[in-house]
Amino acid sequence: MSEILSQAEIEALLASLAAEDSPASDFNAPVATPVGGSTSTKRKPIAYEVYDFRRPDKFSRDQLRTLQMVFETFARLCSTNLATYLRVPLHIELISLEQIPYEDYLRSLKQSAFIVFSAPPLSGEVVLEMEYALVFTMLDRLLGGVGKPIERAAFTEIEKPLVLALGERMLMAFRSAWESILQVDPKIETLETSAQFVQIAPPSDIVITVLLEARIGERRDAMSLCVPHMVIKPITPRLSSQNWVSSAGKRATPLLRRALTQHLYRTTVTCHARLGKTRLRLNDLLQLKVGDILPLDTPVNGKIDLLVENRVKFRGKPAVRNRRLVVSITDVVSEE
Repeated sequence: MSEILSQAEIEALLASLAAEDSPASDFNAPVATPVGGSTSTKRKPIAYEVYDFRRPDKFSRDQLRTLQMVFETFARLCSTNLATYLRVPLHIELISLEQIPYEDYLRSLKQSAFIVFSAPPLSGEVVLEMEYALVFTMLDRLLGGVGKPIERAAFTEIEKPLVLALGERMLMAFRSAWESILQVDPKIETLETSAQFVQIAPPSDIVITVLLEARIGERRDAMSLCVPHMVIKPITPRLSSQNWVSSAGKRATPLLRRALTQHLYRTTVTCHARLGKTRLRLNDLLQLKVGDILPLDTPVNGKIDLLVENRVKFRGKPAVRNRRLVVSITDVVSEE
């Protein structure tokens, strides 16, 4: 009797062992079928997932979804901050979010400006990249122009502080977008005009790249964020949809309340004093001329209304101080 097993016998033996270790409906178990008196095996398709060892995934799908929600919030807040600052309709939209090696990210860039910033308590640095066309469009608008880009790849000494001011506005949105996960305090470290001087991670390290599109009028320009994996690694357990939803309903922290209060203190409101009211027929209004006198419903020594954003908040009396007409507040109008 030969002690050497044939290929069919080996496969049949393996099939019987797999059947003992797994349920009968195992997807990967081979099935033995007799063909012409001999035993042959017919395997079912094997389920597998392609994995590239040169580009290993550092974040799960759930974590990527959370990061996508964070940066969607960043894009929305950044649009609001810049539109208010530039006084022009501006919309920033998230195009894509992916994890790639840092060298692939640098290879995909064209001529751009790079704002490198840190985000304590996270260690490491993050890059905010903007195409020159986008930067000069915002600079032209900021300096009183209509928002026309300039064909130039360098900044003057006057333009650099303005670019950093734009970056500060964007970092305010970055801080607010991360509040539900971690209280960060981003600070600009440097402004670079060449990708070769932006070394925030080794070339083979995995980074999160966030591609954004900024629309100003008819123009569409690209900008991006690059966050190294090592920067987010300490807080990856927090990057889950469950933590995102649960943290959304938490009470405001003292730091958040203090920040909101500081923003409100710097908010400007429109105030104006209303000396009185009167009623006129349209015919009398059309016949008004210089020197005519209009009687108002306010007595000579009566109080006038002081309106804040078109709502009566105070009452007072008109007076003169340093040759200027002023209002001396005498009453505070209640909400009722």
